[in-house]
This record gives sequence, C-alpha cells and structure tokens, in this order.
Amino acid sequence: MKLLVQRVNEASVTIEGKVFSQISKGLLLYICFEKDDNDQTIAKAIKKIVALRVFEDDNERMNLSIRDLKLELLAISQFTLSWDGQKGNRPSFEKSLEPKMAIQRYEQFCEQLNNELNNRVKLGKFGADMKISSINDGPVTFFLSF
Repeated sequence: MKLLVQRVNEASVTIEGKVFSQISKGLLLYICFEKDDNDQTIAKAIKKIVALRVFEDDNERMNLSIRDLKLELLAISQFTLSWDGQKGNRPSFEKSLEPKMAIQRYEQFCEQLNNELNNRVKLGKFGADMKISSINDGPVTFFLSF
C-alpha cells in the first residue's frame, strides 16, 4: 500500500464538471493498493494516518494530528502510485491490485478510516475520471509505504 499525504487548506474532486466531494482544512490522501495488501496493511495505515502530527500547534511546531483538530480528509484512489520509476520511461502498474479487489480494499479502508475520524472522510469515485483541486498548506507532503 502506498499513500501520498498532503496537508491542505482545501481540496475538491470534480467529476463530469460537477463537484463530487470537497473539504476545508485537512488532509488530501492519494491511496494505492498493491497485490500484497491485506487487512493488517489497512489497519496499520489507518493507525498512522490518524496519528500523523503534521499540523502546527500554538508554538508553530508540527505537533497535532487530524484527529486532535477534528479536521476533514479527502481520500482518492490512485493506482498509478504503484510505479516506482526505477525501470524504463513508460509506467507499469503490475504491482497494483487488480480493480475488482482494489475497489473492495478502497471501500474497506475508507469506511474504517471514516469510523476512526467520526465521519469526517470524504471520497473520490473509484475508477472515475476525476479532476482534483487543492491548496497545499506549507507545502507539507509525505509519501508513505506499507
């Protein structure tokens, strides 16, 4: 499982010209499920995401989590993160979980994450042609691999 995490002031997903989901201050999360991912992978990733201390406290130190501040999260399925760029110039997605299983993992992941964050998770639409807009805060961006 690979995750690209961005701290944002706002983010939105537009599908077919209409806003599908949007959040204010929080995290924009791009999620890639790979062939070896399982329930334990998902649990470990969720535990890390809700505990990430990437928001500033009163002393301007990254010391607070999305859970601490009760912020929102926008979760986008992004299978292209599976390519590591080490070989060739044409991306290969052979490490990605096949779509039928990936959508199940995405839904499982988002449901469990939403439970952890008390219904503050918004979603993209798996497999859709999405236009993502965001204002990165900082910029603060992290790449996580599980």
